[in-house]
Amino acid sequence: MRELPILFGAPMVRAIQDGTKTQTRRLVKPQPFAQPEHNDETGEFDVYAGDELSGSMRCPYGQPDDRLWVREAFADLHGTGIEHRQPPDFALQRYAYAADTRPGSASDEARKDYGIRWKPSIHMPRAASRITLEVTGVRVERLQAISEADALAEGIQLLNGWHTFNGGLHQSRTAEESFSALWESLNGAGSWDANPRVWVISFRRVDAAEGGDHG
Repeated sequence: MRELPILFGAPMVRAIQDGTKTQTRRLVKPQPFAQPEHNDETGEFDVYAGDELSGSMRCPYGQPDDRLWVREAFADLHGTGIEHRQPPDFALQRYAYAADTRPGSASDEARKDYGIRWKPSIHMPRAASRITLEVTGVRVERLQAISEADALAEGIQLLNGWHTFNGGLHQSRTAEESFSALWESLNGAGSWDANPRVWVISFRRVDAAEGGDHG
């Protein structure tokens, strides 16, 4: 079993916490010229040119049973004078997380008053990570092959009759349409229409009793 880092934005962190996000799609780099086939013996994905094996690739986000520790925007409160307590036990916490703080809330204003800024997720150390995921499946497919059920598993929510990924700021009629908007918000205009091959990583959250949470 390996442990690897993975980055998520605040809306997707909340979806993981809510239990609604159990999949993530990440761009395959470099893009293979043919559909890779999973090799059960090696755990790699083989690429063929006709009948000839032209190369193999391994998912950089792990294989089943590997673990992913989530990196998210955070703040280290050590030495700041701020006391931060989190439910359910409200124990004193060293780290605060942007996903827990709504812009304009009292806690967000207090953070600003103390001059504390959120640090980008890429800078989060392992000790600050509070969410650990266990990989349950990996496959490669075209981006637009996503089903409505898989789009919901990506953390798309149904709110007031509309599908959304950001609390209702963006609204779509279907989960697939909402996911396409989410993908473009992260990867740029035209990235959905490009229909690249993506890693599809399925996962479950590992609870503290399994040694999953460090926060």
